[in-house]
Amino acid sequence: MISKARLKKLAEEHGTPLLVVDHDELRKNIRAFRRYLPRVQPYFAVKAGADPAIVRTLFEAGSSFDVASMPEFELVYDNIRDMPARERQQWIWDKIIYANPIKPVETLAELDQYKPLVTFDNLDEIEKIRRHAPRAGLVLRLKVSNTGAMVELSSKFGAPPAEAVDLILEADRQGLVVEGVSFHVGSQTTNFENYVEALNLTADIYAEAQSRGYTKMNLVDIGGGFPAPYDSTVRPFRELARIINSEINRLFPKHIEILAEPGRFFVATAGYSVSKIIGKSVRDGKPSYYLDDGVYHTYSGQIFDHCKYPVKAFKRGRTRLSAVFGPTCDALDVISMADPLPDLARDDLVYSEMIGAYTWASATTFNGFSPAKVVHVNQ
Repeated sequence: MISKARLKKLAEEHGTPLLVVDHDELRKNIRAFRRYLPRVQPYFAVKAGADPAIVRTLFEAGSSFDVASMPEFELVYDNIRDMPARERQQWIWDKIIYANPIKPVETLAELDQYKPLVTFDNLDEIEKIRRHAPRAGLVLRLKVSNTGAMVELSSKFGAPPAEAVDLILEADRQGLVVEGVSFHVGSQTTNFENYVEALNLTADIYAEAQSRGYTKMNLVDIGGGFPAPYDSTVRPFRELARIINSEINRLFPKHIEILAEPGRFFVATAGYSVSKIIGKSVRDGKPSYYLDDGVYHTYSGQIFDHCKYPVKAFKRGRTRLSAVFGPTCDALDVISMADPLPDLARDDLVYSEMIGAYTWASATTFNGFSPAKVVHVNQ
């Protein structure tokens, strides 16, 4: 954990707006994941924090990677360019999954040389893969319940369970190899029952495929959704891990490889924002503060990720419910309408915690304001 004094010092050194990434926290999170889910190999979802330094730290800590675009693939590939060609090829096969079920043909053509592991969920994707990436290994993504997830994904991706084995057999008929089955229970899932239902559904798909003569599958990808501890309502990760361990050990033999795609869980708690008050006013009797950061920048997760990041003051004092706005001219640029803050002055600094996931990754340059500077800290 980075102290408030350290955050202030970093802001004085680098200016604001600032996003601070704590790499000790990244390492702590991957250690916790591997400790509580010993049978599961984590494939970090790069989209949650697509930064070379983050990828490098997790790479060195033993993480594999879930990518969803060629730029993300290249970001990971940069870490292994110096490997001998044969070793590099094996690493890609074992350590990268291209988990976007829908891929442009240009991407598939570029991926084919790496003999990648890729997901799919429909007939058209099978045809595309056969024509443009025939050396790929396939993973069928299932549609599963996303009840209770902060970000729902099942309306966009996932094959209906009733069609799953037919798709597996069709891919096999077209000369492709389906390596296993994947699912995603939705981002920031606090309903742990989603994992139970999805794992049991996956076991049923395995059993049906075997009964219909397909015996080539050897992996299960349980996706992401592992919740970050944003507040006290989020149950401890170890409770979810206990449930997942029980189900995978009951349902899948030891030779079945288990993958997961944690993103938020690794990076959310590692991020801190520090910003400066550039203006203040009283609107409808409420203190209102304008920051040099906002929802088009580090706080973009409030729009795209449905997440709230409370603004906190370094200064002490009696608090009042206050409004906090970003710097742009857009009325959408509202960080909060009710954060408890003391009386603050122009140029005072404020900060937010647990803002490391899906934030600066979706930041823009709207109105010409640049996103926050990212500073990496190894404590």
